[in-house]
Amino acid sequence: MKLKPICFAVALAVSSVAALPALAAAPKTVAAATAYTSVEGITEYRLANGLRVLLAPDASKPTTTVNVTYLVGSRHESYGETGMAHLLEHMVFKGTKTSGNIMQELSKRGMQFNGTTFYDRTNYFETFPASEDNLQWALTMEADRMVNSKIARVDLDTEFSVVRNEMEMGENNPFSVLWKQLSAVTFDWHNYGHSTIGARSDVEGVKIDNLQAFYRKYYQPDNAVLMVAGKFDAQKTLALIEKTFGAVAKPKRELSNTWTREAPRDGVREVTVRRVSDQQLAAVLYPTAPGSHVDAAAVSALSEIIGSSPNGRLHKQLVETKQAVGVDNIAFQLAEPGYAVFLASLSKDQNIEQAKKTLIETVEGVVKQPVTEAELKFAKTNLLNQLEKTINDPQKLCVAMSESIALGDWRLFFIERDRIEALTIADIQRVAQNYLKPDNRSFGQFLPIAQPDRAEIPAAPDVAKLVDGYKGRATVAAGETFDASPANIDKRTERLTLVNGAKVALLAKKTRGETVNGRMVFHFGDENTLFGQSVPADLTADMLLRGAGKLSRTEIETKLSELKAKLDIKGSGQNLTVSFDTVRANLPALMDLIRDVLRAPTFPQSEFDLLVKENAAAIEAQKNEPQAVASRALNALRNAPYKKGDIRYTADLEDALAAYNAAKLDSVTSFYKNFYGASAAEISLVGDFDAAAVKAKLATVVGDWKSPSKFTRAPELNVDAAGQAKLLETPDKANAFYLAALPFQMNDQAADYPALRLANSILGGGIKSRLFNRLRQKEGISYGAGSGLTVPALDNNASVALYAIYAPQNLQKLQNGVKEELALLIKDGVTAEELADAKKSIAQETNVRRAQDPALAGALRGQLYLNRTMAFDAEMDAKLAAVTLEQVNAAIRKYLKPDSFAHFYAGDFAGAAKKAAAAK
Repeated sequence: MKLKPICFAVALAVSSVAALPALAAAPKTVAAATAYTSVEGITEYRLANGLRVLLAPDASKPTTTVNVTYLVGSRHESYGETGMAHLLEHMVFKGTKTSGNIMQELSKRGMQFNGTTFYDRTNYFETFPASEDNLQWALTMEADRMVNSKIARVDLDTEFSVVRNEMEMGENNPFSVLWKQLSAVTFDWHNYGHSTIGARSDVEGVKIDNLQAFYRKYYQPDNAVLMVAGKFDAQKTLALIEKTFGAVAKPKRELSNTWTREAPRDGVREVTVRRVSDQQLAAVLYPTAPGSHVDAAAVSALSEIIGSSPNGRLHKQLVETKQAVGVDNIAFQLAEPGYAVFLASLSKDQNIEQAKKTLIETVEGVVKQPVTEAELKFAKTNLLNQLEKTINDPQKLCVAMSESIALGDWRLFFIERDRIEALTIADIQRVAQNYLKPDNRSFGQFLPIAQPDRAEIPAAPDVAKLVDGYKGRATVAAGETFDASPANIDKRTERLTLVNGAKVALLAKKTRGETVNGRMVFHFGDENTLFGQSVPADLTADMLLRGAGKLSRTEIETKLSELKAKLDIKGSGQNLTVSFDTVRANLPALMDLIRDVLRAPTFPQSEFDLLVKENAAAIEAQKNEPQAVASRALNALRNAPYKKGDIRYTADLEDALAAYNAAKLDSVTSFYKNFYGASAAEISLVGDFDAAAVKAKLATVVGDWKSPSKFTRAPELNVDAAGQAKLLETPDKANAFYLAALPFQMNDQAADYPALRLANSILGGGIKSRLFNRLRQKEGISYGAGSGLTVPALDNNASVALYAIYAPQNLQKLQNGVKEELALLIKDGVTAEELADAKKSIAQETNVRRAQDPALAGALRGQLYLNRTMAFDAEMDAKLAAVTLEQVNAAIRKYLKPDSFAHFYAGDFAGAAKKAAAAK
């Protein structure tokens, strides 16, 4: 996500901006948009200045998404300019003369937004509650920053260190480090071998003139595609686009295509990365066809067949044989020849040489061991389900279109789907034989061979000819226009209690694609019966999807894919949470499957052994991670009221590792027998379903399932504030993590809660907050910083937390910044403008959440547990709106006590000190 400035001297800003070349004069008249083509509910228009416009109206969700895709990414960067496309993505949030600081303006309006950069494109999107005012502002802003962004030296100076901090964040991730090195060793000349974030030296040495020239060259209407999706009036929106974007002059410069192409590979390449960590990774990479090529669909399916879990070949050959703890795959579809990656994750005690051997033999073994019809069906179903879910969600579809646009044309999104549907085993074997060759493999080092075995990588086809005349298929059925106000949600929600005591909330409504979302939470035990049961509780929940009824783990996964469903189960403390989504027609079958998973788990020993190994590896991977280290230190304070073994106690990593390694399957089966049932449960469904049929189905799924023991909630006990500061060393970590916490007593019915919630938003709850402005925008030392307020509905154990990522050498700047901002907040209070912005931001964010069915299902479930309705939410909305400036400032001074915060700093501070000393 990207950045914004703070106030700098006007003279400096003007002098920098004055150096920009003058904009082309705007046309005296604005040409009308011309309809170009229409496919499956999306209509393309073209403006005289070259801008392509895609409109996808959908009245079923009360939100609108605007997405602008620029056909420029790291592929377009010149020598010495790596990272420029990404840096520019940061800079255009700094604002224009008329739009002001764009990131702050977006945050003030409560809009969800982001900017992202990859090899072939950069995109910016914002999602907001549907209104003509919001849409007009968004379109006006995007048209303005297309050609009028400041790109000033004073802003660039601050942004250097922010981007460096983002780089350091990536350096803490083992896969990010390996991926960067693996792609670099794969490509000799092409920019796909460069990480999009760029080389540190290039970013630090970039010239403002070069950055301005890059911006003027690529941020133009003839190099952009604007898409609007969601709820809006198409004709009014088109007229507004003509007025805003149509007024931007067509540039006189001509863009040329990139022409670098890689020669066929001459042999295996290998690279080794050594860093401090408790995790091992092994990966192989194979260059493949461009994303627009017919081979791309087959490569995606082949990657699923080989690398998915738990159905893929790598999972069976590596995870189930205990050579690895996890596997994954990524097939990169790019504008020019891309690549596919297969990954294995190992614990530190597993044999990486054996895993490497199995990894390579399994991937390249597809050539001699052809895929089966069942494997192909599974891969196609998974890929098509993903595409269907995207089509059914206007926001996701709008943003996803950026990838197809980057390939050459947005209609490739639908053509890819058609190609996947038509795939045959012969197609899969053809691409396997062409690309999965030893000489086309990257694992690490280069090895000379006597005779090369080159893979011929095809060029991208003529996309215009490929998509010419494409009609697509019928548009997905639209949902109803739903009023997501608290009053209407309550009016539309049916609440009932099943015979065993389980509470149910049902909100049936028409949705795009007939989707439905659900949430179930089951409660069990008490603080006495659950003592010493934390690990069995966790493992029991995780085992449910690993075998149930007559189905194995892989068969459950296959069944979910066939039902176009997602099922997620998590255990935490006294609770088991089940989240799911599917489509109306498949809901009854999914509920039958959920019944088997919950009530007839088989607890296979082989899966239990794998699960224990996975948990142990995950724990080991956290041992030296700064965020995990700081969090452990904070948990030690929060453990104060509890004995070790209490269900509310968080074990340290060594104790947790020992507990998982010592776990036995008998403890899981005993836990299930003693605690699982639905007498204390809440269930909610939101979306397209038959309420009467669902009620009847719930009666047999959970309604007759009684809990073997009574549930009594274990209260969360208060923790005393203990002012302190600790430095925690994490050797060889480029990025550091800061975490602070202040406990106090409050619940969400307290009179001061609304005021304190607004105070937190101003301090660190958003992008326009004080901490974010100070540490990221003014100091430029943190990619992400802020605060969080936790106030429970039950008990009184509230807390406020502060956090930031930063480079360890910037520790003193971080400490000074946090200390000074807290002092200023308490001394001077907040301003009327800050309070108004916070109220607006929270209100809009709340409205967006209520319009999202998964979030609404979760909210309705929570209300059942607390014996509340949406009336409580409406009341809270009113309380927040009525808070005065005096109330906010009084709450700040009452609760925020700087000397009572516990501060934890985790990072390689010793290493940073050595580097600083060496530099002198």
